[in-house]
Amino acid sequence: MRESSKNFEPLLTKEAPAVVERMGLTWLIAAAIATALLWQIPAGDYILYPFTILATWFHEMGHGLMALLLGGQFQKLQIFSNGSGVATYGIQSSLGPIGPAIVAAAGPMGPPLAGAGLILASRSFTAATLSLKILGSFLLFSALIWVRSSFGLVAIPLLGFIILGIALKAPRWAQGFVIQFLGVQACVSTYHQLDYLFSSSAGPLGLSDTAQMQRYLLLPYWFWGGLMAIASLVILVQSLRVAYRSE
Repeated sequence: MRESSKNFEPLLTKEAPAVVERMGLTWLIAAAIATALLWQIPAGDYILYPFTILATWFHEMGHGLMALLLGGQFQKLQIFSNGSGVATYGIQSSLGPIGPAIVAAAGPMGPPLAGAGLILASRSFTAATLSLKILGSFLLFSALIWVRSSFGLVAIPLLGFIILGIALKAPRWAQGFVIQFLGVQACVSTYHQLDYLFSSSAGPLGLSDTAQMQRYLLLPYWFWGGLMAIASLVILVQSLRVAYRSE
């Protein structure tokens, strides 16, 4: 048995990689389905807790970074032990009502887009290692610059150090496993918050993200929730298709 310089899976013969890739893809799809189902039961929240915190970070960073891209401010990020989070930002956009709507959408779409990037990076060992280093470093950077909740100041650096440790010390197969698994978890995390996507209220925080989109783009919040749920699934499927496409 030898280890290919281009693939994470061990390569037994030159004729074997297609079989190995199909087995890997089947496992990832099964993991995605199992995750979506686990998130619908109370015990699932405990089993998937680290991924819930990471998905919340992706979500809230999506709001804050999009506000920055549109010329606004990303003031602070709070992540709490129950898995919820709040991004505080200000918007200064020349796009009129479209700007705030884009910032609102960037939260729910942050995890699937980040997940797709991680899955696509798994095609190359170099890209996978670099992506894990960037993700771990950015978790640490965000804790230093934006995170302002006591729980977040512990959890986010801890996740950052773990991911950096994997990028620096883990063998190639482990890095390939981790980056693809994190990518799938991020994509399917949309289905952890289905009730939120199809709700007009965010509790004490006011309007939900989809209700914010309704406010600025007129179409009902459930339309935007459904659109983002479908988009998340399409992003996951397409990123897996590209990542496992035979060269």
